[in-house]
Amino acid sequence: MTHTTSLGTRTLGTGSSALTVSTMGLGCMGMSEFYGGRDEGEAVATLHRALDLGVTFLDTADMYGPFTNEKLVGRAIRDRRDEVQLATKFGNERAEDGTRIGVNGRPEYVRAACDASLQRLGVDHIDLYYQHRVDKSVPIEETVGAMAELVAAGKVRHLGLSEASAATIRRAHEVHPITALQSEYSLFTRDIEDEVLPLLRQLRIGLVPYSPLGRGLLTGSITSTEALSEDDTRRSGRFPRFTGEAFRHNLALVERVRELAAQKDCTPGQLALAWVLAQGEDVAPIPGTKRVRYLEENVAAADVKLTGDDLDALDEAVPREAVVGDRYGDMSTIDS
Repeated sequence: MTHTTSLGTRTLGTGSSALTVSTMGLGCMGMSEFYGGRDEGEAVATLHRALDLGVTFLDTADMYGPFTNEKLVGRAIRDRRDEVQLATKFGNERAEDGTRIGVNGRPEYVRAACDASLQRLGVDHIDLYYQHRVDKSVPIEETVGAMAELVAAGKVRHLGLSEASAATIRRAHEVHPITALQSEYSLFTRDIEDEVLPLLRQLRIGLVPYSPLGRGLLTGSITSTEALSEDDTRRSGRFPRFTGEAFRHNLALVERVRELAAQKDCTPGQLALAWVLAQGEDVAPIPGTKRVRYLEENVAAADVKLTGDDLDALDEAVPREAVVGDRYGDMSTIDS
């Protein structure tokens, strides 16, 4: 299926905190780290093609690279800044050599991280600034208070959280309106439906699903981790769903998605993205890719219209609790 219609927009948040973004965004992490194989020329071409297709919601973070992904995105959008809704994140602190220091939500770090991101991106403001992970040693009120100061200073337009629990979101929102929550959400990961998603709807906070393709599993293109490059973290045990019996079990679920996709004349990945898009007008997923052809395939998912029967069939094919394996090998940084 090729892209034939306008991608359109969705609105995250409400009132003065509302941010209108493209219906689908682009996760830029893999252009610099984690999923192996980097080609800066192809990455820039992908970013430019995204803008041409109406994918204007770009997602990066200071820790990707570390620090190099923001520079890459900044260079790519330099002449097209006014087209972009630019999101970045702080809080997963790393050293220049990549060493992980820890989660940091201290107010002084919030301010310093924002200034550093602005410099790397080469912009005068960030449209959506997320706390990447909740620092459980710092009251969320203090962290969001510092983030609110950035809004008052004009450095940041809107605030977001990532992988925050319902209780944390509620407390944060009382300090300053939260525009969006970024959390993992896909046919393979639906735990936020219990408490978090109902709260987002109550408070009218948007949802930005990352890994809406199950880290590539739902595309159907990964049938063996041995085929992935040696520096791809999906081979390392970092993601238990890609290891051993869990991987084999999960591939069988993907096969069910493939069968349903054939009936809709689309790819498994497009069907999986269409499912995420069908979860509400306040949902704007950010599938990540570093290649133009995969970007174009993802964008075409917006043309896949799912009926109630289609959604029921997907629920039956991939029951909520059917996926085997934790999302991360180390779940300690996830707020719960």
